[in-house]
Amino acid sequence: MFSNIRVEELMSGNRKNEMTLIDVRSPSEYKSFTIPGSINIPFFDDAERAEIGTLYKQVSVQAAKERGLEIISAKLPNFVRQFKEVEGDKTVFCWRGGMRSKTTATLLSLMDVHVSRLEEGIRAYRKWTIDQLEHIEAPQKAIVLNGLTGTGKTRILKALEKEGYPVIDFEGMANHKGSIFGQIGLEPHNQKTFDALLNERLMELKSSPYIIFEAESTRIGRVVIPPFLSELKNDSLHLIIDLPMEERIKEIMEDYNPSKYQAECLEAFHRIQSRIHVPVAKKIEEDLQTGNFESAIRLLLEYYYDSRYKHTGLQYPDSQKLHLDVKNLEEAIQAVKGQLPEPEGKLSSPIKS
Repeated sequence: MFSNIRVEELMSGNRKNEMTLIDVRSPSEYKSFTIPGSINIPFFDDAERAEIGTLYKQVSVQAAKERGLEIISAKLPNFVRQFKEVEGDKTVFCWRGGMRSKTTATLLSLMDVHVSRLEEGIRAYRKWTIDQLEHIEAPQKAIVLNGLTGTGKTRILKALEKEGYPVIDFEGMANHKGSIFGQIGLEPHNQKTFDALLNERLMELKSSPYIIFEAESTRIGRVVIPPFLSELKNDSLHLIIDLPMEERIKEIMEDYNPSKYQAECLEAFHRIQSRIHVPVAKKIEEDLQTGNFESAIRLLLEYYYDSRYKHTGLQYPDSQKLHLDVKNLEEAIQAVKGQLPEPEGKLSSPIKS
């Protein structure tokens, strides 16, 4: 028979990193929210799950079970084969640790494929994550990257992360770039996924003397940053990246790729168009329509983003601000590194969902 494992046991030490977590929920459930690092081998696909749910509600529990057995029996050989292809220790889970994960573990044990089952499923993991974020002992010192839109703050963070610095990439965890254009080309994460990624990264960095992150607003796309990190941002040193306008435009062009997402850029612009002086807004719209993206970006920076940022983004005492006047992104990376302690050993990269 299979063994059960509680979420606290799973997350203690390196236990989670020593095994493969397998989410047996449907693909859409997995896509919406899963335990970071897990893979998906669905017990039912989305259509099958909908069918079973309908039978459960409209006919009977027994009818749903019988139809479920019929479905899984037909695809059992392939289902088992997928698990056999996964090497090492394995733990399966569903939403509440109920029928899907229990049946999966039982069937696999009969085929000499040994797995553990997460008690109470991903629901228990979500509750554990919320509790962790409320009580986690995160580093109490931070260094914050700040600066006007297009100064490459996210790219700087990613470069530092690769070298082992204790970086928290809020935008990466939110899968959103933070501006009104921030979801273009992306599928923003929900709060559950963001919390899971953030919590696991904070656990990785709990012994670090400090952390580095970008001066984000409280909300990024669909998610909200926990208050304790917003408070830490307000009390920390801010490295202000001062980059020339031409370099900022170049960075935005590379980051947002407006030629590929022209319609999406126009749609996003229309949501802020009323906040910009009419003649300027008209010119921006025309530039976006004709593909003159550099001009549109310049006008957006000059007449919208820079004024908003100077009003809200730099409201910190001079004692908390250090301006780094640089010519390009590579120089910015080196200038930031010059203000940071050397990383203490190679830190692991954050787990991607």
